[in-house]
Amino acid sequence: MPKSLARSLDDQILQFLTEHSGGAGIDAIHGAFRHLASKRTLQRRLSRLIKTGQVRSAGEARAVQYHRNTITGNLDASVGAPTGNVAGEVYIPVSPAGAELRDRVRRERTQREPVGYQREFLDEYRPNETRYLSTDVLDHLHRIGRTPVEDQLAGTYARSIIKRLLIDLSWASSKLEGNTYSLLETERLLELNEAAQGKPAFETQMILNHRNAIEFLVQSATDEDVGVNKQTIRNIHALLADNLLLDPEAAGKLRVSAVGIGGSVYLPLDGGVILAEAFDHLVDTAAAIREPFEQSFFLMVQLPYLQPFDDVNKRVSRLAANIPFIKHNLCPLSFIEVPERAYVDGLLAVYELTRIELLRDVFVWAYERSARRYLAVRQSIGEPDPFRLRYRDAMIAVIGHIVRTNQQPTPEQIRIAAAGQGVASEHTDHFVRLVQQELKSMHDGNFARYRLRPSEFLRWSERRGS
Repeated sequence: MPKSLARSLDDQILQFLTEHSGGAGIDAIHGAFRHLASKRTLQRRLSRLIKTGQVRSAGEARAVQYHRNTITGNLDASVGAPTGNVAGEVYIPVSPAGAELRDRVRRERTQREPVGYQREFLDEYRPNETRYLSTDVLDHLHRIGRTPVEDQLAGTYARSIIKRLLIDLSWASSKLEGNTYSLLETERLLELNEAAQGKPAFETQMILNHRNAIEFLVQSATDEDVGVNKQTIRNIHALLADNLLLDPEAAGKLRVSAVGIGGSVYLPLDGGVILAEAFDHLVDTAAAIREPFEQSFFLMVQLPYLQPFDDVNKRVSRLAANIPFIKHNLCPLSFIEVPERAYVDGLLAVYELTRIELLRDVFVWAYERSARRYLAVRQSIGEPDPFRLRYRDAMIAVIGHIVRTNQQPTPEQIRIAAAGQGVASEHTDHFVRLVQQELKSMHDGNFARYRLRPSEFLRWSERRGS
């Protein structure tokens, strides 16, 4: 029996036992699956499922009853009750609608109807009228995602946790693409510039690209030209796709040819003028959404569905989904601990059925995990320094100028630069000390805070070392 059929049969047996909560005997199970397998094959499958802990048996001989073992978890009532693990995999709690979609997209490809891009799925969405997320879910997300600096300048919260965010989001988003870097290896790469031994170069490049794209979004948070717009989305793609595409010129450009989705019966829209028009409408629709969580999830749904680029579409959607959180000083969404199979199942339901319930379950669960993580991180680092907040732009300008001009300035030169940036005279001494401290502690893992390019930092660092 082919391996894929074996997996499908196991899934169907587990689903059958889930529906028969009181248990089922081998005759009843065989009656349901006689078209797929013999009784002996089913008995072997059940024995294996018992060994893996997914099924338990009760009774003896011909009276044996088989029961599904379930693992329960907590999930906000507005999303739905948990359904436990699927076929022994690490999964997430899902709503009844999510469970239905999961089972439908896990059928054999021959049992799923090929389908093309459905433009009405986008056209029928009305910003601030249509809702993918219910009021209860939105209230829940705002409650857990609120931060102490929500009234500060855009990006204040993301900057306060930038070190952790760069590592977490770069690692987790790459992991969803099959990247094998560990969290610790990612941290060493981003902080010490040490690539993990034995890893393919493209995996290292993928993580570095994530870092660059995240830094771009956080550093540009106050820039009105950077946000949910076509230019920003295309630049995110360019950063994420850098040195990873067969055609280097394709980075940041909409595709002009057709693409396929591995493992799916979904056929995306052909490239060219029609795709470009759909992309414009998609981004304009997203930009008009005022609710940040709704806007984030809309991007997570519609960008992969359209597949506007030759590759790297899912990565673009995950980072674009963070733009509203960065702009509104909400906890970011790092996708930490999100099971790849649950995420892929959610996307398949969007691709093949234009249904969002399973991906919504993943989105809410993932955000809950991220919010708890960054609340703990935030508590460990304390409140932002009001002085740094006040003179953040001045410090970026002064330190950036020092590095780019390859200087080693005196305190007096820093005072002159501070005056030129509007630093109050009574604050100048403290400002000078902070600048000196930042210059002394700057390294290749934190220079991005001052909007510096790697080459600029390297040139300045080499001179400082000499």
